[in-house]
Amino acid sequence: MDTPLRIGILHYSCPPVIGGVEEILSQQASVFQRMGHSVSILAGMGEVYTEDFPVRIEPVLGSKNTRIIKVQEECKKGHQGSLERPTNRIHKILKDWSQGLDVIIAHNVLHMPFNLPLTLSLRRLADSEDGPVVVSWAHDSPYFQTSPPKYLNGPPWLVLQHPHPNIHYVTISESRKRLFEKYYGGTHWKVLHNGIDPVRFFYLDTNSVRLAEELDMFSRDLVVVQPSRVTPRKNLELSVHIVRGIKLMGHNVLFVLTGAYDPHEGRAVAYYRRLRYWINELGLQDNIAVLAEYRFRDGKKLVPDRVFIRDLYLMADLLLMTSKDEGFGLPLLEAGMIKLPVACSEIPAFKEVGEGVCFFRLDEPPLSIAGRIMEYLARSNTHKMFRNVMRGYVWNVLCTKDVLPFLREIASQSNKTPS
Repeated sequence: MDTPLRIGILHYSCPPVIGGVEEILSQQASVFQRMGHSVSILAGMGEVYTEDFPVRIEPVLGSKNTRIIKVQEECKKGHQGSLERPTNRIHKILKDWSQGLDVIIAHNVLHMPFNLPLTLSLRRLADSEDGPVVVSWAHDSPYFQTSPPKYLNGPPWLVLQHPHPNIHYVTISESRKRLFEKYYGGTHWKVLHNGIDPVRFFYLDTNSVRLAEELDMFSRDLVVVQPSRVTPRKNLELSVHIVRGIKLMGHNVLFVLTGAYDPHEGRAVAYYRRLRYWINELGLQDNIAVLAEYRFRDGKKLVPDRVFIRDLYLMADLLLMTSKDEGFGLPLLEAGMIKLPVACSEIPAFKEVGEGVCFFRLDEPPLSIAGRIMEYLARSNTHKMFRNVMRGYVWNVLCTKDVLPFLREIASQSNKTPS
């Protein structure tokens, strides 16, 4: 197992200050911490908004600090000497904060003109042989404007455009990379996309997060949920064969069956064993999770509750209901509340409440139903965007595939791997 990294994240401000970069900083920190890494935040404005990791507020690092604003006004008049004292002060803060860190991720502060002493201090820190690796995570630049302020085209502001040989430059999209390469020549820019954290966005329960990680839900092609008890009336064997059909079509599908069954009732036990037989016989062990007997990797039994079921709906691509008979269709209403696509058997109760869903007859071949479901999802713009986000822009996925390997690589190249 890889040794955890010690990561510092730096910006002008942090929550509860509201802004896009502040949200990215907060999400990055939370995900790094959940993945077992040590995290520390340093900002000029904001509050100690969490107890999960250290948050340090130093007002002199802010973009609206009155002392810094005064110094920068002096610089615009040609008095560059006024930079020395605040730069030295901030450098001491950075050195103290960064002791023991492997990597600093600096959001925007190396390219924006809001605190030039902070920019200069961080560049000085990057010169030190025993300091952490510095990553500039660049979101924007004033030089992208049609007519940037004239003072930015002279010293000392031009340092905002000059690459530092010891700093690693990251930006958030291919379009931003083209702009930075145009206005900031002479260095390599790596694209690492910003992401979203569904755990925070959906306020997911701890058990939901654990299950999502153990079943690799975020990187699947398709996640299908069925909140049905394990009884013959629910016709779950059809669900199993539909999932097999989706898998045969080349999709990495996960089917989550949430309902319980009575282990003391003979028919229920026999039916559950028959389902298990089909799952094993069809080679779907990695594609179907029956939560009635699911245990986490540490041996703890999962006990689904209403919050957990809601979380599954939020993380899924499709509600599948294959019942032979129902008195009502409550799961369809629940799915409708969160705009979750629905595929269900064409029985009276479902037809009564279902609109715009994918109906199928119970006598249709499972492979035909699977094909119809995939066509239905292909026509759903919300589904395509949802899966695009979940597979390509969830922080857990981005960190595992791109961000953490990059951070480890540059730390290793600088002989600053964690001890």
